Amino acid sequence: MLEKENAKELDVQLDWVQSYIGSPEKLQQLYKRTLLVVVISQIFGGAGLAAGVTVGALLAQDMLGTDSVTGIPTALFTLGSAGAALFVGRLSQRFGRRSGLAAGFLAGGIGAIGVVMSALTNSILLLLISLLIYGAGTATNLQARYAGTDLANSTQRAKAISMAMVSTTLGAVAGPNLVDYMGGFAISIGIPALAGPFILAAAAYILAGLVLLILLRPDPFIVAKAISDVQSTSSNLPLKEDSNLLSINKRGIFAGAAVMVLTQFVMTAIMTMTPIHMGHHGHSLKEVGLVIGFHIGAMFLPSLVTGYLVDKIGRSFMAIASAITLLISGVLAALGPDDSMAVLITALALLGLGWNFGLISGTAILVDAAPPSTRAKTQGSVDVLVALSGALGGVLSGMIVAGSSYSTLTLVGGVLSLVLIPVMIWSHKNKK
Repeated sequence: MLEKENAKELDVQLDWVQSYIGSPEKLQQLYKRTLLVVVISQIFGGAGLAAGVTVGALLAQDMLGTDSVTGIPTALFTLGSAGAALFVGRLSQRFGRRSGLAAGFLAGGIGAIGVVMSALTNSILLLLISLLIYGAGTATNLQARYAGTDLANSTQRAKAISMAMVSTTLGAVAGPNLVDYMGGFAISIGIPALAGPFILAAAAYILAGLVLLILLRPDPFIVAKAISDVQSTSSNLPLKEDSNLLSINKRGIFAGAAVMVLTQFVMTAIMTMTPIHMGHHGHSLKEVGLVIGFHIGAMFLPSLVTGYLVDKIGRSFMAIASAITLLISGVLAALGPDDSMAVLITALALLGLGWNFGLISGTAILVDAAPPSTRAKTQGSVDVLVALSGALGGVLSGMIVAGSSYSTLTLVGGVLSLVLIPVMIWSHKNKK
């Protein structure tokens, strides 16, 4: 009886999967719908991410009273994003992208509310705990890029990643430039000005989570995994050449992880201390918002072009381009005049662009290397390392600047990024 029930269930699954395999149009419609939903959610998610990043260090400086610990907020919400990345990855592997991503964004919104309450009550403990929870939004914002790849083939993956990321630009650029307005709004309702952007972050993250929870149906990862499972067990359905169903490329996973981890470390370290550095040289909060806005815009806006280049000229080439761009950014920030807005904007824009090259090329390498049977879980685990590298960069950045200078920090970061070059050469030489 049990065998008959299992056979019947398999037949139903075969029919369901066959409806997608037998209809490229239907699968393409689902692919486009998935990207549209991800785009909408990422617009909100970008605003939530950027608003907190812009003033997190400044809020900590105000509440803690010292520059040497201003890297702690970035360290905390990136550390929180590490735990969230693991959770979102495991949840997505078991229940699909919809459940994992919605839960992560909603948790980030709750964390942002906690930051506002901590500023209102002047509670350092609540601030630290809330920043940790707020990190869930950061992790989810990044993990959403994977949802676009679930139904893409190997020649479309980088472009799919880029479409998910570029949609973050609108919210990410708007967020920092709403700092003054949100600060004024916060003051009008009796909340400290620096907590204002976190009000925006809370609303944005919660809206992003609700969009995914309501609209991401059918779930793209569940569809892709079901197709993979049936293709790998049924002799009636052909295997796609680029599906990479059964093999795990450990070398590719390591290379993709290395690119994302190192670029995240360098970018986070320099970005964290830039607002503090600008404050010491007389720049206003509005100018800080402008510089960070250009930086975050460069992190996401070039994504469509980057995705095309990664698919067209290769993952390794663009990873090396990431290293060179980060080096140029670090040297420019170190050698340029401290009071020059043009230099700061250019250096931080290049920092964002280098990160963009690294994230998209590294993500494509990782997706290529992991089969659907373990893909979401592997992606979550790698994003844990990415988040931890960001946390380490945030902590060390404050210490380096306190013990030396901002120029030292940017030069060290630029030189360190060159490690990507031998990693990519090693990876390329060992490809079969």
